Amino acid sequence: MLKLEPIAYIHTDFKEKFGIPRQSGRAGALEGTVKFLPEYRNPDALRGIEKFSHLWLIFDFSKAHKKGWSATVRPPRLGGNKRVGVFASRSPFRPNPIGLSSVRLKRVEKTEKDGTVLVVSGIDLLDMTPIYDIKPYIPYADCHEDAKGSYAEENSAHRLKLEFPKELLGIIPKEKRRAVCECLADDPRPSYQSNADRVYSMKFAEFDIHFRVENLVLKVLKIDKLG
Repeated sequence: MLKLEPIAYIHTDFKEKFGIPRQSGRAGALEGTVKFLPEYRNPDALRGIEKFSHLWLIFDFSKAHKKGWSATVRPPRLGGNKRVGVFASRSPFRPNPIGLSSVRLKRVEKTEKDGTVLVVSGIDLLDMTPIYDIKPYIPYADCHEDAKGSYAEENSAHRLKLEFPKELLGIIPKEKRRAVCECLADDPRPSYQSNADRVYSMKFAEFDIHFRVENLVLKVLKIDKLG
């Protein structure tokens, strides 16, 4: 029987699930760094990877492990009430909790501490997610122009308008502001929650961002520093 072991871990600004984009590419400015385990830091293993613009990351839904499995799941974008088959979804709760994510390769960096690392963007992964494998994205094989996305496309254009006071946005480091805004605009709330009075909290990097949503407008109320 095949036993999978991580080859790397990805480091991101999300320590909790809430706020992570539901699909890769939804927040194009959101970056992560793939750091390989010592036994996989041979630079020859990455020879030529810089010539690809995008990569597939095969990863472990490490926070979704549980005994048993269900034949049906409730996708968030269907309101959390309608069920579909687990194999007709990208739910993390699967017989084998394996995920697939398409990311942009921003750059390949050589570091003294971690060897060669990959800086990628458009991520949808929790900090310290185990990576099982990396494969190049090949447009002619991986992009199907006539593909249909079924229910997953029904709310694909859903975005919130942001009201982010300048004095609060200024608390976020300049290089992370676009990513924060993209994640908030993607609507982190569960689809079944629409209480305009409810205050939500999204932890991002070293910040705790508090907001409310009313009439499809997300209003940032305050930002606390974590730690």
